[in-house]
Amino acid sequence: MSAAHHHSLALLHGLFLLLLLLFFFCGGADGSEVPPPQNVTTKTLNTNYTLSWDWAPGAAGTHAVTFTTQYVPRYQLRFKKKKTPNWITACNQTSHRSCDLTRFNLHYLGIFVLRVQATVDGQHSEWAQKEFCPDKEAALGPPSNVTLAPAGSDLDVVLTDPLTSNNTSMREHVPDLYYHVQYWERQADGQASPHKQLRINTTMVTLPGLKAWTWYCVRVQSRYDFYSKISDFTVPHCMQTEGSIPWWNIFLYFLGSLLFFFLIVLGTIYSLFRCCKTVKDVLNPSDQMPSHLKKYLCSSPGSDIPRLLTPDSESELLCEGVTICPPPAVLESHIPPAEELAAPPSGLEPNSSVRHSRQDSSSSGDSGVYSSGGGSSGSSALKQLSAVRHNHMGSDDSFKGLLDPERVNLREMTAHLKSQPEVADEGVVDVCV
Repeated sequence: MSAAHHHSLALLHGLFLLLLLLFFFCGGADGSEVPPPQNVTTKTLNTNYTLSWDWAPGAAGTHAVTFTTQYVPRYQLRFKKKKTPNWITACNQTSHRSCDLTRFNLHYLGIFVLRVQATVDGQHSEWAQKEFCPDKEAALGPPSNVTLAPAGSDLDVVLTDPLTSNNTSMREHVPDLYYHVQYWERQADGQASPHKQLRINTTMVTLPGLKAWTWYCVRVQSRYDFYSKISDFTVPHCMQTEGSIPWWNIFLYFLGSLLFFFLIVLGTIYSLFRCCKTVKDVLNPSDQMPSHLKKYLCSSPGSDIPRLLTPDSESELLCEGVTICPPPAVLESHIPPAEELAAPPSGLEPNSSVRHSRQDSSSSGDSGVYSSGGGSSGSSALKQLSAVRHNHMGSDDSFKGLLDPERVNLREMTAHLKSQPEVADEGVVDVCV
C-alpha cells in the first residue's frame, strides 16, 4: 500500500508541475514575455526635449513592435492614494525609438516622470520609467549669434542669448547666465597663438589690448554655475582691426581717385567727339563727287550705272519758281494849249491838229501808240495833209521843208516844253503836230 501511495503522490506532483508550467505559459498574455525598453535617456538643449530608448530587434521575432510614451508631473504620484495620476500620452503606438516632448512646453523648473512601453502582436511590456528635471538636466546652448565690429584698433563683440523653443531668451529661465569669451591673434603661418579669456554678463563687450591692422578670432560659450552647465563653443569668428591711416596712404588714394576720374572724363569726351565726327561724316561727307563723274551720271540715262543726280533734281535744289506780273498799263494823253493850236504851220488848215497819245509798255520805254485827237478832227487833219501834199507836188523842196519830221518835231517840242511840265517817269516828251 505504501508503494502505491508513493506512486500516486508522484503523479500528483507531476500534474502540479505541469499545471504550473501551463500557468506560466498562459500568463504571457498580460505582457510579461515582451521585454521592456532599455537605456531610457533624454536628449535636451535649452527647452527642446526628446526621450529616447533602446530595444533588442530580435525580441519581437517576425512581429512589428510599437511604443507608447507618457508623462506626468511627479507631485501627482505622491498623492496617488487620494487621486489617480493623470498620465498624458505624448506618443502613441509609434515605431520610432524616440519621442519629442518639446511641443508640450514642460515647465523648466518642474520635475516629471516619463515612461515608455513596448507592444508586440497585442502583448505589452512593462513600463520603463525615468524622472526628468529640465532645470537640472537640460543642456545649455551657446549664444545663438556672434557679431564682430571694428572699433578703431579694438573689436566690439555683440552676442545674442540662447533661444528657447519659442524663440525667447534663455535668461527668462536662467537669470545667472553668463558668457566665457576666448580670443586670439590669427597667425599668417597658421601657428597657434595663446588664447585670452574674458568673462562677461552682458551681450556686448570691447576686446582690449589689440593691435592695429591685425586679424583676431573670437569664440564664445554659455555657462551656468549652479548646475555646472557649460555649453559648446561657437564657431570662431575672425575680423581685422583698424587704425589710423597714414598720410601718404590718403595721398595715394586721392591721386588714384583723381586719375581715375580724369580718365573717365577724358574717355567720355573723346567718345562723344568721335561719335559726332562719325555722324557728321556720314551726313555731310567731305569727299565730293568729281565733276566729270557727276556730269556723266546725270547725262547718261541709258547707262548701267545708277543715276545719282538728275538735272531736274539739281534745278529743284538750286532754283525757286518766280512769277512775274506786268504792271498795269498807263495811258497818258497831252493836249497842247490853245495858242499853239491857233497858229498852225503853213500849208495846214487851222483846224487840223493831231494829238499824240502814248501808252506805256512794260517791255520798252520808248514804244508808244499814236492816235488822232478825236474821231472827226483826226480824219479831217489827214485829209488836209493829203491835199497839201498834192498841191505841192511840183516843188519837192518846199514840201520836204514843210513836212520835215525833224523840223516839225523840234519846233513843236520847243513850244511844248515851255508850256508843259516834264514827265519824270521815262524821260519821254509827247509832241503835238
